[in-house]
Amino acid sequence: MVFGAVGLFRFKDFYPRILIASKIDTVGLLTILIGVALRHGISFFTGKVALIIVVILVLNPLVAHIVASAAQESGYGLEGTLAEEGDSLQDSEKLNEESSNEHEG
Repeated sequence: MVFGAVGLFRFKDFYPRILIASKIDTVGLLTILIGVALRHGISFFTGKVALIIVVILVLNPLVAHIVASAAQESGYGLEGTLAEEGDSLQDSEKLNEESSNEHEG
């Protein structure tokens, strides 16, 4: 988990950071849960821990993907900036003007 925290400081953009944070959470919790299961031996409690491990393996990457997808859909860029609505409208207007000028000339 310490190496993952160093990775969080190393990467500056949002998307690599969410990837590293997801890996820290998943691997760190799995390591702890496996240690707990080994400490208690084979029992009903170990079965519960195994079920939690399966749920964590499925849900943590899924939730990280959902958060990253929502950020991308909202226009969150790699540099950590939101795209201005006016900027995208101005860009599309410029493209329309350029294409109409090409057709006229």
